[in-house]
Amino acid sequence: MVAAEAAALDDASSSPPASPERVAGLVRAHYPFVWRLLRRLGLGTGDADDAAQQVFLSATPKLGAVEPERERAFLYGVALHVGARARRSLGRRREEPLEAAAEREAREPDAHQVLERREARALLDRLLDEMPEELRVVFVLFELEELSTPQIAELCDIPIGTAASRLRRAREDFEGRVAREEARRRFSGGER
Repeated sequence: MVAAEAAALDDASSSPPASPERVAGLVRAHYPFVWRLLRRLGLGTGDADDAAQQVFLSATPKLGAVEPERERAFLYGVALHVGARARRSLGRRREEPLEAAAEREAREPDAHQVLERREARALLDRLLDEMPEELRVVFVLFELEELSTPQIAELCDIPIGTAASRLRRAREDFEGRVAREEARRRFSGGER
């Protein structure tokens, strides 16, 4: 969490509550970002829905202490904490085994394409889940959320150079994981 947001939260009890309009606007403007972030932090679809609601429930009482231009950074910090707590409580449970998904999708029209997308998403989720958290967060924010390095540095409360270094290391880490996965599939005869 950014230092300014942490200080603001310490004073949150003395600040006026946010208006219902501001809270509704916050949810409309930032729910997709929070949900995608939670998904990329390793939560399944249903768990991300629940955790996103928890992010906004946790953020609402403290919102009066947050300046409007800092809302996204504030929500990022809350989402990291809620996501980490949710992952700990869920362990490594997955929503649906890949085999069950394949059987269900095989009965639907264009099942092959749907299955390939599902497998690709499951592979991406698994590869991201295996990355060290400090690298995964920077990678997700840059590559999937399309934030700039300075924005990432601000959100993570780290120097720009550190954000750039983590992004470089994250890309190398991710590319290595993809290469190992491709080699594993070729070796096991899993290439299609």
